[in-house]
Amino acid sequence: MYQTELPSADMPTPEIPNGMEALSELKGLSFDDAISKIANGMVSFSFKLLIAIFVFYIGRFIIRKLYKMTLSVMTRRKMDPSLTTFVLSLIKMVLYFILIITVIGILGIETSSFLAIFASAGVAIGMALSGTLQNFAGGVLILLLKPYKVGDFIETQGYTGTVKSIQLFHTVINTTDNKAIIIPNGGLSTGTVNNYSLESYRRVDWTISLSYDTDLAKAKEAILKMISEDTRIVKKYVEDDIIYREEQAELAAKTKDDVPVDVAEPKKKRWWHKLIPHIKKRKEVLHNTLNEDVPMDAVIPQKLDRSPFVGLSAMEDSSISIVVRAWTHNSNYWPLFFSMNERFFTELPQRGFSFPFPQLDVHFDSQTQSPVAKV
Repeated sequence: MYQTELPSADMPTPEIPNGMEALSELKGLSFDDAISKIANGMVSFSFKLLIAIFVFYIGRFIIRKLYKMTLSVMTRRKMDPSLTTFVLSLIKMVLYFILIITVIGILGIETSSFLAIFASAGVAIGMALSGTLQNFAGGVLILLLKPYKVGDFIETQGYTGTVKSIQLFHTVINTTDNKAIIIPNGGLSTGTVNNYSLESYRRVDWTISLSYDTDLAKAKEAILKMISEDTRIVKKYVEDDIIYREEQAELAAKTKDDVPVDVAEPKKKRWWHKLIPHIKKRKEVLHNTLNEDVPMDAVIPQKLDRSPFVGLSAMEDSSISIVVRAWTHNSNYWPLFFSMNERFFTELPQRGFSFPFPQLDVHFDSQTQSPVAKV
């Protein structure tokens, strides 16, 4: 009997030959050597199979944990459901692909051919769906960077409307006359998008045409008085208007609940409410320290003056044009614009100001007695 030597840890693991090569190798061996070779191959393959199964189950356990962890993080951050579904599917697909390739490599099967096939298939699919993939990549960028969100009023590619939905391949906006416009995400991610809803406050502009006999100082005073009477207009600072709006909202909520303002019970202060004054104090100390070294207030103003403005903008053929500018909250833009237009039209004539009409003055030549028209 021949004594077979088991392979040591330092010796390379014999690979299992395929098909006719295995039979040709066994023909030149004796019966005991052939049995020994087959046994060694089966033992080696069994170890590889056990390791591959172990790696597969461990990898699947890790993938499930990563999947749940990613899902919980994206849920806590309140990310878009479309983006959440896409990211989770992509993570799961990529991780399982890596796991399968790893298991195949552990079994001793050559993986370069699989990778080459997948790479060539990916190139072919990418060339066939280049436009679709561009829109897909644009949708991913929009969902990640969020240049606009559902409900925003935007202007892009010649269309203006409210964003109704953001899909992976296109965005749907509703125009003011309720038309649904479907725009591919590829152009939106690389083009210009005017998002009117991004800023909370906007400036409203009016142009008023008055006759040349108008007293400009009195006209400016009358227009400023009309503007100051409207509570929707920012008096001077946006920060003060924000505080005013919050106070009005709280007062409206208390009135709605029939809770008297003076009798309402004060809310109990939590532990984080006690930390807020300390944090504000630390910020104030830091700000004062910086101001001692660098006069920051002289360079960067803390508040911008948003007071209403009235001025003479142009002198036309038959009238003077007065421009009026005022700041208001984004939600009040169009209601304020139309209501002030009506007030200018009805109240300015009552205050003694007139709107001009195109005029034509006719003069007679004393010699020819023929009329000469002058505008």
